Amino acid sequence: MKSINDTCVIIQARVSSERCPRKMVRPFAGTTLTDIALRKLLKSKVIPKENIFLSAYDEELKQIAIKNDINVFNRSEKSANWDGGPGSHIKEIFEWWNQLPFKHVVMINACVPLLKIETIDRFISDFMNSEEDGAFGVIAKKNYFWDENFNFLTPLNDTGLNTKKIGITYEAAHCLYGSKMESIGNGIWMADFGSPGEIKLLAIDEEECYDVDYEWQFKACETLYKEMVINSD
Repeated sequence: MKSINDTCVIIQARVSSERCPRKMVRPFAGTTLTDIALRKLLKSKVIPKENIFLSAYDEELKQIAIKNDINVFNRSEKSANWDGGPGSHIKEIFEWWNQLPFKHVVMINACVPLLKIETIDRFISDFMNSEEDGAFGVIAKKNYFWDENFNFLTPLNDTGLNTKKIGITYEAAHCLYGSKMESIGNGIWMADFGSPGEIKLLAIDEEECYDVDYEWQFKACETLYKEMVINSD
């Protein structure tokens, strides 16, 4: 059993996105992606406010955290420009692993504006109550998949090719992550994916997981956010 008091929640952001420039600070549905994520966390029924951090190097991002009364972890320029090249180590991007006084971390992707605080709270609670050192948000898929050698991967049953009745395959949701801090220092993020049972997979509704990576996704997500969040309030 893990303790929420020994767990921090981190949003890690930067301004220097290449595929969708300045997406974290650009106007988005009358606000910004960073503001949406931070204000969402402030509504949590699980996370103590003092355990919430924005990890940022850019002053624009730090000012958004200050405006929302959120802790700032001063990310280095090296971390903000980390590209995962040869010789690099995961602790170079997640510098806070041994600088914050917590045993566990939940990291939340701020580029998924439709992610609900209820889902975040459920993820954290499930992680706290799990025996695994890591947790990963996933999406349940009923579709056909092949590997790079065109070997069929989808689990089938006697119904044959019927997507309504075939077995479930899980896809990374890329929005919620849980890990031990010391694992990061050992070069492991969340868990050793090659060892069964070391990571808790937690299913999330696909409609909450639209991720803004490219310009067209920024525009599409903004439209969805206005329709599904703003207009529904």
